[in-house]
Amino acid sequence: MRRALPSCEYLVIGHVTHDLRPDGTGYTMGGTATYAGLVAAALGRRVGILTSAGDDFDPAPFAAPPFGERMTVQCYRGPHTTTFENRYTPEGRLQLLHRTAMPLTPDMIPPEWRSVPLVHIGPVAGECAPEWVSFFAGRAFVGLTPQGWMRQRDAADRVVPRPWLEAEALLPLASAVVLSLEDLRGDRALAERWAHLTRYLVVTDGYMGGTLYCDGRPYLFPALRVPELDPTGAGDIFAATFFCALAEGTDPRLAAHLAACIASRSIGRVGWDSIPTAEDLEICNWDWR
Repeated sequence: MRRALPSCEYLVIGHVTHDLRPDGTGYTMGGTATYAGLVAAALGRRVGILTSAGDDFDPAPFAAPPFGERMTVQCYRGPHTTTFENRYTPEGRLQLLHRTAMPLTPDMIPPEWRSVPLVHIGPVAGECAPEWVSFFAGRAFVGLTPQGWMRQRDAADRVVPRPWLEAEALLPLASAVVLSLEDLRGDRALAERWAHLTRYLVVTDGYMGGTLYCDGRPYLFPALRVPELDPTGAGDIFAATFFCALAEGTDPRLAAHLAACIASRSIGRVGWDSIPTAEDLEICNWDWR
């Protein structure tokens, strides 16, 4: 008999990942599903994570304090957990994708999570079927972070760019979209074209802040200057904060400033310690409501 799942207010769909440490001492747990889910829980939301992974994925850390009571992980088991490796060379970062978990499709959605008010579709390795967007469009706030639809693995396991072929079909169905200038390979003209296809589009640009497009009209927002220890997950932290604020009616420009403030503070800490603290929320004037 299937165990009934708790209801959730923020559902994030995507692979949890194992990110291999550069020193060869194992891995840290990452992926949009991980970081966005933890952030939404830190902001007081009841969170559901829909993912797939191998038997080497342990969901126990998600159930631990301080956010465990607000988090539920529904994991479909398969042969592998999605596994990334970052190698830093004189020419820049080389990202490798060694293994991928099985794809996620709408038939996997538990009945308890079909009426969630906010869904975040966050592929990291092309794992989310595009049909997820139309499945929730019109009945939930649909936030997209399409990074994983904009890259692929080549024959040598290297992560290389891929055109987002579904963009023109999916963007009009989304409530808000967040991606980085790196995802776009610096193509601001493409961002401006896409911005006319969806209501809110954000292009982040690291310490430079980013651009929020509202119905195609651009607004610049800054980032805080913080000594950088670990930028991993900062984009997901921004997106989860932005989606939560926007979905509850916050002015989009204020939502972008709040998200940039919280994401900026995150890079001064490492790994899961980057998740927003009560001090972060107070400094950035986040309303707990």
